[in-house]
Amino acid sequence: MNSKKFKKIILNISIVLMIFFLDRISKIYIINFAEIHGEVDISINTFINFILVWNTGIGFGLLSFDDKLVYTLITLLIIFINLLIVYLITKSDGIRVYFFLFVLGGSLGNLFDRLYFSAVPDFIDLNFKGYHWFIFNVADIFISLGVMLLIFYEIFSLKKYEK
Repeated sequence: MNSKKFKKIILNISIVLMIFFLDRISKIYIINFAEIHGEVDISINTFINFILVWNTGIGFGLLSFDDKLVYTLITLLIIFINLLIVYLITKSDGIRVYFFLFVLGGSLGNLFDRLYFSAVPDFIDLNFKGYHWFIFNVADIFISLGVMLLIFYEIFSLKKYEK
């Protein structure tokens, strides 16, 4: 393996680990806060609050089930998707690699929680005039950002080739 390829691999792993640990630190802080104070219900301003909820579903609490079999199947699907993302990272080039790395870093953060806690701690609550978005976490931010950037990249790449 040449030095350039090795440095790229180290950079990619560093990005994934940075996202993973940023997510872990934020979740550990919120979980510790809940253990000390009994709950997390912090109003930052009229737009953002921190409220701890445990998500047994997939992103943004979708597909939450009490059935262990369904939970296990969803977890296995998430593991498969992570392996697919690793494959896509190895086959992609340019800036798309970084978008996949964002998704992978966030997904590994949430996968860790699914395996360790059997649920994912979500705590960021955005609202506007009483209308609340799904409660989410730092990992969800990176997953969403990576997916949105991939979509925009593909849209603008296709327009470039149509001309």
